[in-house]
Amino acid sequence: MNVESLRDYCLSLQGTTEDMPFGEETLAFRIGEKIFLLISLDTGNRFNVKCDPELAVQLREQHNEVQPGYHMNKKHWNTIYMDGNLSDKQLREMIHHSYTLVLQSLPKRLQDEIRAVE
Repeated sequence: MNVESLRDYCLSLQGTTEDMPFGEETLAFRIGEKIFLLISLDTGNRFNVKCDPELAVQLREQHNEVQPGYHMNKKHWNTIYMDGNLSDKQLREMIHHSYTLVLQSLPKRLQDEIRAVE
């Protein structure tokens, strides 16, 4: 997976928007104004995603490409390196997990609005 295919996948998720709130080097993907993925455009080989804390530990133990979130809350965020042995399917699953966690944290009304468009 590269930055372009990652961007395409994120934008395919219902209600996703993108912006650059931290400057031109970091692209953020949001659902309902909450970030579910950050990617550095400078390096382009890693991204940060939210993760259930127990699953985060498991993934870090299983895959060298999964590390505690760089510049993030390390309990709830992982940094994923795309240039390792993880498949595109595994990367998409981690992105979708993050998207779902953030969507579920939104107010019910907003969740319903986002899902209604699907």
